[in-house]
Amino acid sequence: MTLLSILLLQADTVGKAINPATTPTPEKISLFHLLMEGGALMIPLLLCSLLLVYVFVERLMVIRKASIIDKSFMPRIRDFVMRDDLAGAKTACKASNTPISRMVEKGINRIGRPMELIEKAMENEGKLEIYQLEKNLSILATIENIAPMFGFLGTIAGMIILFFNVQHQGFSLDTIAGGIYTKMVTSAVGLIIGLLANVGNAYLNAQINKNVNRMETASIEFLDLIQETV
Repeated sequence: MTLLSILLLQADTVGKAINPATTPTPEKISLFHLLMEGGALMIPLLLCSLLLVYVFVERLMVIRKASIIDKSFMPRIRDFVMRDDLAGAKTACKASNTPISRMVEKGINRIGRPMELIEKAMENEGKLEIYQLEKNLSILATIENIAPMFGFLGTIAGMIILFFNVQHQGFSLDTIAGGIYTKMVTSAVGLIIGLLANVGNAYLNAQINKNVNRMETASIEFLDLIQETV
């Protein structure tokens, strides 16, 4: 065999080895098919995900609206109170229409009464405003807890069915491997939804705390203003 023949034989061997027609292609699976393999418990997980998105977006819009800051609001209130123009101060509060303005308006309505009553009225209004901001956040906390449970329940149910089939249909490595990875889908989806609910809940609470700090600052500033005018 000549050198040229040896080289041609090696080239033909290499060509066959890298030929796409003879190389087996790895199997692929779509995300939709994988989710469908999760079974019936994917339905409550889907409902949890939709409810998660709705509550987060709705609360985020409410909190952002409440977070709008009018830097000229408190200086204008100071000017009205110093001029003893309480009607103008109330009008400014109604025009602003924010948690801070509603709390300050409650204090303006109590001007002339003891400071303890003014402070208590503003504190109660502040609690009411905070409650309005925190409304429905408990839904996110509930989703955070139950979504992983649904996921684990789906996996356990899948494993029970898998071992039942092995007992009655015989042992098959392909059947066991396929059954395990498809039933683990519910656990993965449940954990992802629970994680997103946890992050969303923490973010919204952080934004609410910022509003609470602004309300406390405005309350202190208004009470100091009242004491100056006494």
